[in-house]
Order: sequence, then structure tokens, then C-alpha cells
Amino acid sequence: MDYFPAFIRLKNKKCVVVGGGSIATRKASLIVRAGGTLHVVAKKINPALTELIKESGGTQHIGKYKSDAISSAYLVVAATNDEKVNEQVSKDAHDQEVLVNVVDAPDLCSFILPAIIDRSPVMIAVSSGGQSPVLARLIRSKLETLIPVGYGRLAGLVGRYRDAVKAKYKHINERRRFWEDVLQGPIAELVFAGKESSAEEMLGNLIKSEQAATNSVGEVYLVGGGPGDPDLLTFRALRLMQQADVVLYDRLVSPEVLDLVRRDATLIYVGKARADHAVPQDQINEKLVTLAKQGHRVCRLKGGDPFIFGRGGEEIDRLADEGIPFQVVPGITAASGCASYAGIPLTHRDYSQSVRFVTGHIKEGSLDLDWDSLAKDKQTLVFYMGLVGLEHICKQLIAHGLSDTTPIALVQKGTTVDQRVLTGELNSFYDQIKGQGVVAPTIIIIGDVVRLREKLAWFS
Repeated sequence: MDYFPAFIRLKNKKCVVVGGGSIATRKASLIVRAGGTLHVVAKKINPALTELIKESGGTQHIGKYKSDAISSAYLVVAATNDEKVNEQVSKDAHDQEVLVNVVDAPDLCSFILPAIIDRSPVMIAVSSGGQSPVLARLIRSKLETLIPVGYGRLAGLVGRYRDAVKAKYKHINERRRFWEDVLQGPIAELVFAGKESSAEEMLGNLIKSEQAATNSVGEVYLVGGGPGDPDLLTFRALRLMQQADVVLYDRLVSPEVLDLVRRDATLIYVGKARADHAVPQDQINEKLVTLAKQGHRVCRLKGGDPFIFGRGGEEIDRLADEGIPFQVVPGITAASGCASYAGIPLTHRDYSQSVRFVTGHIKEGSLDLDWDSLAKDKQTLVFYMGLVGLEHICKQLIAHGLSDTTPIALVQKGTTVDQRVLTGELNSFYDQIKGQGVVAPTIIIIGDVVRLREKLAWFS
């Protein structure tokens, strides 16, 4: 390797930045965050950099750079737009055996600044050896999706209890196993969920007890998988999907999203189609309880958002009755995702001032809804599970006063490569789509906002 990776302690150290522009400011901000005392030399210093100097208790010198400016410095950064000045700073630093970084000139550097993921006190640095800073930043972005901000708080919690664990477990292997269980179990998840005091209480009790670190009861993650496009998953959803031992998934979870769960996880299909419930809801609830009590980390993976026509409330209500830890990760619901990918804004100040999500699921041969309140202008209606009842929906809205020329759109397999969008008017839409092979999953959008699709459609 061309560089030796290391983390340098700068607290109260003299750090010199030569240059006063925006690039110098970015480098200086890192120095100040690390506790260094900032001294700046430049012909002109921008206001943001001046504030950083004050914050660190450093000094500024307005004028030309001279070699004595870096005398007794611990670290130097050259960030001017004058190559000769940068070269001179590098030479002087090397002569005085001071660490030096020259921006965009790796050959002049004795150290380089990596792309940083800051989860203090956890720090992750990514470097391309000065060959491609853009590539290093892209790699950093990918890593940031997998590393929650809460890892810093988790490290702080661990640090506070290291001595207590060391006193209890004399052998290093015992301590390692203890911390591995803690860092991958419910204590860590409590920290990530913002319940740090509960996590600290649980860790303290665990250290005092005689039981192993692994909790006898597992945990359930109720995760919204979104409408289909895996890029729409949240960071937390992806992390929990990757650490679950068992995954119970619905019919509406796309294959691309399912591909992102942990490779060795047990997959259990519990999907529902109209008149075909692979596993009844009460059995799903009990299965979650049973698996968690066996100590498993269970991901209940649902299409869309678990709290919008997803029966998520019923499932966690049962978990709460049994005292089983759980967390809920919202997902992009079908209405939002499919409408966006179809180029149909659900609200627009010229067309719609409200939006309503409505179940179109027919029960016992009828659809009992408040049609009078639904058949209003200046609002958008989004029907979930409305394909079978589409003819009834259109007729009822017209019968209760909505114009028969109101625009309507049907989005099939929204946000995926198989997305299909059909548009028309209430009075003829059902007849229009007959024979076109429309199948679930679909979402139906009704309202004047549908008129905007012709102009705003972007995804195909």
C-alpha cells in the first residue's frame, strides 16, 4: 500500500491552513471539528473561515505566505489557487518535517485527506490514494447507507461499560462474545431507535446478571418495503432486512426488494390475494410471536407502508400483548410511489387541495363507503385494492355528483420496470380497460391532477 492509514489526534495542536477560499474553509472545518487550533495565512480570508478561526482560538494573517508561518506547526494544509505557493508550502513542510497536505496535488503531500464517515467516536475513512477523490466519495456514500448515525451513540455506551465487562469476564474471548451479542442484539436496536436510556438500563442489568448476553426473546421488525423499486427503501429498512434471521413477506413485496434480505435468512411467504389468503392474519400474528419467543430476529416485510392498509397495527398489537420488542420502519406507500412514478402529483394548488386514501376492497359483494364525501371537487382520491370494484366505484362517484368526465388513472406494478399507466374519464374508463389484461397490483387515482400526467410523466 502507498499510504499508512492512521487517525491523528489534533486536539489543541497548531494547524496551519494556507489559503482563504471555499476549499480552504472545507479543510479547516475538519481540523476544527477534530479540536485543532486553526492558524490561517492568506491574502484574503472569507467570513466563514474567519468564524472557524475564532471558534478554534487561532489566528489569521492577511498577506503573502512566508516559510516561518508554519514554524512549530503540527500539521499544514495548502489550499491556494497559486501552484508556486502550494509547492513552496510543501517544500517548507518537508524541510521542517511537518505533515503537509496540498489540495489536488498528491505528489506534494506527506498525507492525504480521505472521504470521511463521521459517527463519532466511530470514524471511517475511505481513500483512493489521491487517484480519484470522487470515487472515494461515492464509496463513502454507499457505506453511509449501511451505517446508522446511532453507531456513534452505541460506541459511547459501550465505552462507558468496558471496564465493568472487563471485570466480569477475565478472558478476552468471553468479552468478545459478550460484545458481539450486545452489538447485534436488542440493546443496539434500542440505541438506533433513540431509546438510549432503556438500552443503558438493559446493558447494566445484563452485566449484573448471570445469564448470557443473548436475550432469550428475539425482536420483530415491521418493515415497509415500498411499492416495488428497491431504491426507495429506507436505510433502516435495508439494515434490518440484512440482519433478520427469518423474513415473513407479502405478495406485494417485489422480487428486487426480496433479493436484498440476508442470503441465509429463512423466507416464509404469507401473502394474500383476493379470496386466497395463503396464511390467515391471526396465524401470521401468532407466527411472529412464536418465532420471536424462540429468540429469532424476525423481519415482517410488507409492500408499501405497514400502517396504510397493511394490517401492521394488528400485528404489533399482538406483539405488545406478549411483551415482545418490536420496531416499525415506514415505507413509501403505493399511493405516493406510484403517483410520483406516473407523473401525477397527488396535490396541486390549482387542482387539488386534499388527498384521500380509500380501500376499494369489496367485502361480501359490496363496497360500503361515504360516497357523498368522496364525490367532491378539488380533491384527489386514491383507491387501494380497487381493480375488482372499479366499475362500482366509477358509477357510485358519478351517481353522487362527481362529473362523469373527471380524469382517472390506473397504475399497474408502479415504480417497477413493468409499470403501466392507463388514463381516461369516469364515464368510460371501465369499458376502456376491459380486455387489456390489467392485473393486480394496481392503484387507482381519480381527480383533476391526472390531467398533469401528459406533461409531467418522466418514468417509463
